[in-house]
Amino acid sequence: MSNRYATTDVILIGAGIMSATLGTLLKELAPDWNITVFEKLDKAGEESSNEWNNAGTGHSALCELNYTPEKPDGSINISKAIKINEQFQVSKQFWSYLVNSNLIRNPQDFIMPLPHMSLVQGEENVAFLKKRFEALSNIPLFQGMEFSDDLEKLKKWIPLIMEGRTSNEAIAATKIDSGTDVNFGALTRMLFDHLKNQNVDINYKHQVDDIKRTSDGFWELKVKNLDSGSVQRHTAKFVFIGGGGGSLPLLQKTGIPESKHIGGFPVSGLFLVCNNPEVIAQHHAKVYGKAAVGAPPMSVPHLDSRYIDNKKTLLFGPFAGFSPKFLKNGSNFDLIGSIKPNNVLTMLAAGAKNIPLTKYLIQQLMLSKEQRIEELREFIPNAKGEDWDIVIAGQRVQVIKDTEAGGKGTLQFGTEVVSSSDGSVAALLGASPGASTAVHVMLEVIKKCFPQHLKAWEPKIKEMIPSYGVSLAENPELFQEIHTLTAQALGLADNNDKKHVNLA
Repeated sequence: MSNRYATTDVILIGAGIMSATLGTLLKELAPDWNITVFEKLDKAGEESSNEWNNAGTGHSALCELNYTPEKPDGSINISKAIKINEQFQVSKQFWSYLVNSNLIRNPQDFIMPLPHMSLVQGEENVAFLKKRFEALSNIPLFQGMEFSDDLEKLKKWIPLIMEGRTSNEAIAATKIDSGTDVNFGALTRMLFDHLKNQNVDINYKHQVDDIKRTSDGFWELKVKNLDSGSVQRHTAKFVFIGGGGGSLPLLQKTGIPESKHIGGFPVSGLFLVCNNPEVIAQHHAKVYGKAAVGAPPMSVPHLDSRYIDNKKTLLFGPFAGFSPKFLKNGSNFDLIGSIKPNNVLTMLAAGAKNIPLTKYLIQQLMLSKEQRIEELREFIPNAKGEDWDIVIAGQRVQVIKDTEAGGKGTLQFGTEVVSSSDGSVAALLGASPGASTAVHVMLEVIKKCFPQHLKAWEPKIKEMIPSYGVSLAENPELFQEIHTLTAQALGLADNNDKKHVNLA
């Protein structure tokens, strides 16, 4: 392949969950299209999608308090919670379609049922949690949620957290059993195995160094084979940039107007991982607290049961940090290299606006292991330092852009797609809820970039995602039907339904 030109219909940059999802969708909608993938690492799902580089939460706003902010009048804004929950339902429908069609197998290898809980302390926070519970309880998507401030009930729900707790401070939790733990690394690898069987050309250890528009409207990529050192030229009608934190530099190289005045701020993370099986066995839930003042939403503390390589483990974190790298396997020059004449004012404005965040990150960087264990003791009073190891998690690049609401240099927390006006190139930027909403986000890419095919593709999309185009929050009967079907397909059914489900 040295120094040759190759043309294909679609190029996907990055072998993470986003490219895996878009490639799988397109292969169902347009099976004759040729798809080529380039990944600079030696296998799929090794960066942001890797199971050790994210929290593994099926984000559906069941426990994440930052999705339900309190309004100035004291009421709870649940609009974002409903939106994110519906988006996760879309992901579950697509995964169920893949399982039922035998395109992927053994869903228990990537998704497991796990209660989602919110935990707060202090009278003010307890009052907030109760209002949140009351606001969500009326929505079908959150059916089955329980609230309790009764110490005896909390001891049954979260014995590890309640054991040894001597504070008289008010404490309360909500619990919902329909939550999930998702191994996005395992799912990504499954999807790429499937794509390989569909004759998708997957190239590992290939780095995209440049991307530019040709005179005939195609995109030409300069790709370096990291094993041989040879340089190849590849052209395509459509390019998707799904390189995690590495997406921003490549988007900037396209030169499209939509790439201007956008910057990125990298935030790194650490988790404490329990090495004591007796402690791990005492906890069975994802328990989310409230973020510290000045902390980014991605730093909400949580104590998570996880299933990794079919083995149960226990993680606490994340502890935020700072590195100039845009990827865990990136370069220390990533941040400096992303500053361009068209975004330098945006970046400077962001720096001025986010001094509290910078201070918070510096404080987090300075923490010793014992200080991190002290924070863990807010959740587990009897935590012992020798039971926990530190694991470095992934890098997340938060989007910085100029907005009407926030003005110049506004830091965006979330997932964002940037695409050219003609839909020939698209890039995914941002962080949480990210992977959980991958199917919804990639359907948005398809709508933006392939509008001419939508009418023909719509029946197939509805086959894969029965709720497509419909609000589940406003259609409780449809939600109940879909909830039951996806639970059965993915092995998430409750004890009353499991007799109908083959989990083998």
